[in-house]
Amino acid sequence: MGIVLIWTVIVILVRWIFAKRRGAISYDSSDQTALYIRMLGDVRVRSQVGFEPERRGSHPYLCIDFRTLHSHAESTGTLPTRRIRRLFSFQRHLHSSRLLRGTPHQNPLHILDEDYSGQAKCMLEKVGSWNFDIFLFDRLTNGNALITLTFHLINHYGLIELFQLDMVKVHRFLVMVQEDYHNQNPYHNAVHAADVTQAMHCYLKEPKLSKSLTSCDILLGLLAAATHDLDHPGVNQPFLIKTNHHLAALYRNTSVLENHHWRSAVGLLRETELFSHLPAEDGLNLERQLGSLILATDISRQNEYLSKFRTHLDQDDLCLGNAAHRHFVLQMALKCADICNPCRPWELSKQWSEKVTEEFFHQGDIEKKHKLEVSPLCDSETNTIGNVQIGFMTYVVEPLFVEWARFSDTCLSQTMLGHLGLNKASWCSLLPEAGGSSEEPEPEAEAEPAPAAEEANSRALPQGSQTS
Repeated sequence: MGIVLIWTVIVILVRWIFAKRRGAISYDSSDQTALYIRMLGDVRVRSQVGFEPERRGSHPYLCIDFRTLHSHAESTGTLPTRRIRRLFSFQRHLHSSRLLRGTPHQNPLHILDEDYSGQAKCMLEKVGSWNFDIFLFDRLTNGNALITLTFHLINHYGLIELFQLDMVKVHRFLVMVQEDYHNQNPYHNAVHAADVTQAMHCYLKEPKLSKSLTSCDILLGLLAAATHDLDHPGVNQPFLIKTNHHLAALYRNTSVLENHHWRSAVGLLRETELFSHLPAEDGLNLERQLGSLILATDISRQNEYLSKFRTHLDQDDLCLGNAAHRHFVLQMALKCADICNPCRPWELSKQWSEKVTEEFFHQGDIEKKHKLEVSPLCDSETNTIGNVQIGFMTYVVEPLFVEWARFSDTCLSQTMLGHLGLNKASWCSLLPEAGGSSEEPEPEAEAEPAPAAEEANSRALPQGSQTS
């Protein structure tokens, strides 16, 4: 009787919190507890920096407010700007709601007309260009690059009509997705998500994919790109594990962040009822496939996916008429889009390199402050932007994009490999005296690179990604 009463109280409390929603929801259909994990205390809600006893054991729990983890002293002055942006988003939602009420078959472009104009609209005409400057686009859209670009692409592919999507729900979903990225993170923020979505669009246009992918594949690819880092706290998985974070326990220390991104995305899909008009089984299948794509971005499983991809290419047995093979290619496309920064033109690539390294080094400073072991590549005293990037390019990016070029030997693939080689040479030229060796793994991966990565590197680059 007592247990029933306790659960009743918990359900009532959770429903009240749900009504007061703040942020995404991490959902696991096999564990209803996970449905509410975001609302009851996820990576954002710790209010103090310091140690508190962990109730489930003797290890300390590092309590950090991830809302301010990457904030600087002057960032408080940006609060009014963020409020203004939220107000603009809300006003656009109200406007589109009034405009669409009773006119469901109107062209959705009129929603976009008030969201961007002039130069931003001109930029979208070249959204398929590999030189697309997402930083400029974000400024021209008043910080709404993710909403504007993703809505444009969903409309561009005719997905609203094909899936009979409610345009207001689509817009609301994208507003909530953008809001649930932590834009105080130097790297893992909504601009990164927009950049990955733009890169995914470039890959979807490649001949092999464009003539083989279904509309469902395209919708999943765009949604996965837009939500693949949703509610990212700005620290990596090892940090969450060694601080005994509840998300690490929830997902058993396996693909912790990726599971959270996926479940958060599912929470928003359900909250906005974006697919509520579809048969229940179809909606669940979309959620499962979305999860499969997002989970593939776990960098610690890089060698697993790369080895499978290489085997398919060696055996020449990828059949894009097969749904499972198409899904695997989508996974590889998303992996490429997620780490494509070193393959962009130097002016863009350099900015991303500086931002991601700033985020790593800030995590390292937090770890030093609390006397934790500093994660690989996160120590600003022993690493530089250059050696971090050279190691990342050599052991992670280069092997992946060489195999992608084998699969899709197009002008875009050669352009990406060319930029990769030039950017690597540029970072090498900036290193002080040909000295220090760069650390190999990307910081979200705990292990040293497997021999497969080094083997891939030795097999790589017969085609023009030459390095100095």
